[in-house]
Amino acid sequence: MSSLAAVHGTATTLLALDDNKVTPGILGFVVFAVLGIGTWWILKAMNRSLKKVDFVEEPEQPAAKPSVAKLSAEKPSAEKQAAAK
Repeated sequence: MSSLAAVHGTATTLLALDDNKVTPGILGFVVFAVLGIGTWWILKAMNRSLKKVDFVEEPEQPAAKPSVAKLSAEKPSAEKQAAAK
């Protein structure tokens, strides 16, 4: 019986097994695997969707600058505002 205890003690020390140690176990592995597979599936679906997009960027059209005459007609000058008061 003492040799069995010695073997158990040696195996516990070599494998770092401890009865009081908490490990993730098989449930932790399954959850991690499911998360990994889900992430892979989402990335694959996103990649498939982005390949369907047909986008050609067109050069930006320059905005027409308003003329000075048009601006002065729209905004009364400071002299005109002072005269109106």
